[in-house]
Amino acid sequence: MRLDPARVSLDGSGLSLAECYELCARVQREHSKTYHFATRLFPGPVRRHVYALYAFMRYADELVDNPGTLTLEEQGRALDEFEAETFRAISGEPVENPVLRAYAGTVRECGIEAEDIRAFLASMKMDTHTFRYRTFEDLEGYTYGSAAVVGIMMCRVVGVRDERARPHAEALGTAMQLTNFLRDIGEDWRRGRVYVPLEDLERFGYTESDLARAVIDERFERLVRFESERARELYGVADAGMKYIPEGRRYPVVVARELYAEILTLIEKRRFDVFSGRARTTLARKLALAGACAAREPGTILARARER
Repeated sequence: MRLDPARVSLDGSGLSLAECYELCARVQREHSKTYHFATRLFPGPVRRHVYALYAFMRYADELVDNPGTLTLEEQGRALDEFEAETFRAISGEPVENPVLRAYAGTVRECGIEAEDIRAFLASMKMDTHTFRYRTFEDLEGYTYGSAAVVGIMMCRVVGVRDERARPHAEALGTAMQLTNFLRDIGEDWRRGRVYVPLEDLERFGYTESDLARAVIDERFERLVRFESERARELYGVADAGMKYIPEGRRYPVVVARELYAEILTLIEKRRFDVFSGRARTTLARKLALAGACAAREPGTILARARER
């Protein structure tokens, strides 16, 4: 099912908790084929928590990405209300939103920290008032909440307890977010946002006027290659921390990492056209990459089979 919180309120008061988790699975399946492909590789007890985490993030994201007739001020208020309802659910108060019922169960069971939830929602609120970032350091203020702490929340969900994993998890979340930024340059422009740092646009002589006209030339290619390399460096940092993920739960994370990094390659194969449509990985390619990941780490596949 597709979420549309600006227009349709979810009422899960008649659903069991298991049904709330199933609803979250349907949300992920509809909104993200890539994440859903990787999530299905987790053992069942972990999978439902990944569904809930995704649906929670997607609900907040939809308030600012597809706000319908809501003004920016109304979007901000809606996010404030969503945050308050989130923490009521976590504290054990009854709430109607089935996504929050499932997510609250995941927070309590997996030990997701309140400060990470608040950081994520703070970045969602930034989308209602901050539409450009002067430097990459400025952008990192946004991606810390929108992506880095998501990596930390995933650590809790998959059972990582070693704090040495933290910078690697943050790097993976940020790398995926930067990949999204490149894939969605055209969509974000139409929403009035530019996530590519303005200093990088200037470095390559590419302007917002060029963005508006969807200009793809040597300047744009050099810009995208520069941003892609930044993301790839972060994927490399993430790779060094995969060892901290319990063996039976590592494989789906590795697959998700490979599928997302593949988007950067697809953008290049599309001759850097990120304006006419999204770069998408075919099912055949997903299966091939998943197979390659399995061949590299057969031990984690065996461990995964034991955890069903």
